[in-house]
Amino acid sequence: MNISLQNIGRRFNREWIFRGIDYTFKNAGKYAVLGANGSGKSTLLQVLNGSLAPSVGVLKYEDFGKDIEHGEIFNLLSLAAPYLEVIEDFSLNEMIDFHFKFKKFKVGMDKNAVADILSLDGSRNKLVKYFSSGMKQRLKLALAFCADTPILMLDEPTSNLDTQGIDWYLSLVEKFSENRLTIVCSNQEHEYSFCPNRLRIADYKS
Repeated sequence: MNISLQNIGRRFNREWIFRGIDYTFKNAGKYAVLGANGSGKSTLLQVLNGSLAPSVGVLKYEDFGKDIEHGEIFNLLSLAAPYLEVIEDFSLNEMIDFHFKFKKFKVGMDKNAVADILSLDGSRNKLVKYFSSGMKQRLKLALAFCADTPILMLDEPTSNLDTQGIDWYLSLVEKFSENRLTIVCSNQEHEYSFCPNRLRIADYKS
């Protein structure tokens, strides 16, 4: 799965957030989108995942030479981000069931395995609204990592995680990012240290 950008730009009102991006995110590669807070990293990620249209330019999805329609890309990606909400009135079991109505489990995974990864076997019927901010972030990450999609997008993945949580995140990266196009938006090196390819938003400011 490749994502190609040709002269991509996005603006709000008259202000350009970024412009002139010519770049290809290649199949199974590991990419970091870097920039300061408020620089436009999340905006670019939303353009890449189809939730925002570019103001100019051409965005193309391609899977082994076959063009993918923009409306289909949701089925091929998993996303974890601070602004992505979980359904707080669901229990953990219900949240997992709901998520995997839309995505397939990775091979070898099921609802029990996801709960095991979260170390919440005794809290399966606990409502998500009673989880700490760190546990909600772990839940978002586990759902994204454990879905069988060729694209994995992570925006500030260790938000609200402590040192132990960061180590847990890196263990998921090692286990579940293999052979997936992985894009991490970050300004913290520990979140993207495994990404050899790096795009800096500052290079595309007008």
